[in-house]
Amino acid sequence: MNMIKVVSPSRLHLTLIDLNAELGRVDGGVGITLEYPSMELLADKADNIEIFGDYSLSGKMRKAADSLLPAGKGIKLHINDSIPDHVGLGSGTQAALSAAAALNRIYGLGKSIRELAVAVGRGGTSGIGVAAFEYGGIILDGGHKFKDKREFSPSAASHVPPGPVLFRRNFPDWPIVLAIPNTKGVHGSEEVDIFKKYCPIPLAEVQEISHVILTQMLPAIMEEDLESFGRAINHFQIAGFKKREIELQQRPVLDIVEYMRDNGANGSGISSFGPVVYGIVGSIEEGKKLQKESQRMLNESLGGKVLLTKAKNHGADIFGGSA
Repeated sequence: MNMIKVVSPSRLHLTLIDLNAELGRVDGGVGITLEYPSMELLADKADNIEIFGDYSLSGKMRKAADSLLPAGKGIKLHINDSIPDHVGLGSGTQAALSAAAALNRIYGLGKSIRELAVAVGRGGTSGIGVAAFEYGGIILDGGHKFKDKREFSPSAASHVPPGPVLFRRNFPDWPIVLAIPNTKGVHGSEEVDIFKKYCPIPLAEVQEISHVILTQMLPAIMEEDLESFGRAINHFQIAGFKKREIELQQRPVLDIVEYMRDNGANGSGISSFGPVVYGIVGSIEEGKKLQKESQRMLNESLGGKVLLTKAKNHGADIFGGSA
């Protein structure tokens, strides 16, 4: 037996940065790695590809395994715990990288996380999920050269390597309230169409978001200034591509964003295309109060679950086999 266990994190995607490309680059983004929800995968050698557990993620895992398996080899994957798909928590990247990392360890392929990401086609728009798997913490990635990518498109429809990590730091020990409505966010062809409809984003909005990141959000992280960090989060919701993602949300989702912001969260917003809502608070007590009321709001509208989580300041955990 050569069983491998991979525990990979979910992530919040706070904002894309540049969907204008005036300076020759596109994408870029900021995200926070989360302790929970997480994905737990058990893997072992097999004669072919066998996948058990969450069927919604098995396709991405199978595709990843297909792209990396040595000729004539197989792998058995058991998904013990999973991240909800198409809600804004990055489940697709974690599923593909978890399968790839397990296979890499079992068959001694010797590939880096970035090489695995390229092999399985993740990180073509946002590099946050790949960096979350590798490093954890809060991450700022630098996007892609527009001449390489040649279009505005989501990660699932992009075929360029993940962008460079410009900044990575441990996230402060601020509790995060996470509301996961029982509905799905935009994905697939609909997501591609939204990029086509709204891009390029006006340059002034790209400059606005860049200004907030450089002179408010990053210093707030360095100084552990929750109030300033929260103001940056709130600003992201009203400018750039995030503003368009907000406009696509159902009313109950927006109600929770606003409720969190007005009742104890220093900053609140949606992750990626949503519908996940997050609020960052200063204490567990504040978090529990916000969790309870947000759960009541979900129970009366879309249904779903509200968790109290925190950042994960290291990447995926891989146990077993030989590194």
